[in-house]
Amino acid sequence: MKLITALSLILLLFVQSACGPLAYKKTDAKKVSADPKKRVEKNLTEGRGFRLSDAMKGNNNTYSFASSNPLWKATLEILDFMPLVSANYSGGIVITDWYSEKDNPNEFIKITVKFLTNEIRSDALDIDIFIKECSQNSFNCSIDKKNNALVAELSLNILKKAAVYEKEIIKQQKSNPYKFSKPKRRDKKKKTE
Repeated sequence: MKLITALSLILLLFVQSACGPLAYKKTDAKKVSADPKKRVEKNLTEGRGFRLSDAMKGNNNTYSFASSNPLWKATLEILDFMPLVSANYSGGIVITDWYSEKDNPNEFIKITVKFLTNEIRSDALDIDIFIKECSQNSFNCSIDKKNNALVAELSLNILKKAAVYEKEIIKQQKSNPYKFSKPKRRDKKKKTE
């Protein structure tokens, strides 16, 4: 028991001594540039920061959130009428459940969308459509994979919607590259007359 206590104290002292490099350091205002862009560049070169807007520049195809990916967002909106079995952003796949319209209850459709890239282009999506046709008693069913004009139409609609989303994102970034929110004051009471 004494050994465990002694080791715990030594470990605690070791951890406490490591806090020195993280302590606040005073800086001279004469040595720091007043230009924020220069300060940001200096911090980035010294490894003390990161830039969120780099994801939109160049060919970096990683996104922090699924909602920021126009292709993903467009796919979910186009397939909104169908129930989803799986929507895995990190795996890059959307799978719908079997869907049937009321006027044709013996025919079901299932759609699988695989994302091959985050770029909006014609080969970005791999779409498979499965059709299940059942007899009147719903016990005899056959499933066929149909990659026909419906796949091309679905792909075109998703790409069009994704292009619209991407234009909105670019327009929003150009109009306001720095987003600031005005803090709300809660300590002031509303005056009632």
